[in-house]
Amino acid sequence: MANAPTAGSRSPADDTDRQDVLNQIGTRWNRFSKQELSALKSNDELVDQVVAKYGIAKDAAQSQVDALMDGRNLTA
Repeated sequence: MANAPTAGSRSPADDTDRQDVLNQIGTRWNRFSKQELSALKSNDELVDQVVAKYGIAKDAAQSQVDALMDGRNLTA
């Protein structure tokens, strides 16, 4: 089928969900630029960036990220 999605393709709903998550991240941690947010590839990377930008302990950053993400994942 010519119109069948490929394994690597994302639906418009996936893109909207990702954008919603990125908006929530940007609201929670406002030191991230839009470019930095769009470059995030995983929750672990987000934790590392929160540690770097806010100078908090990794376990505290992990707890904050887990609470915000609520089971969601940035991995495409």
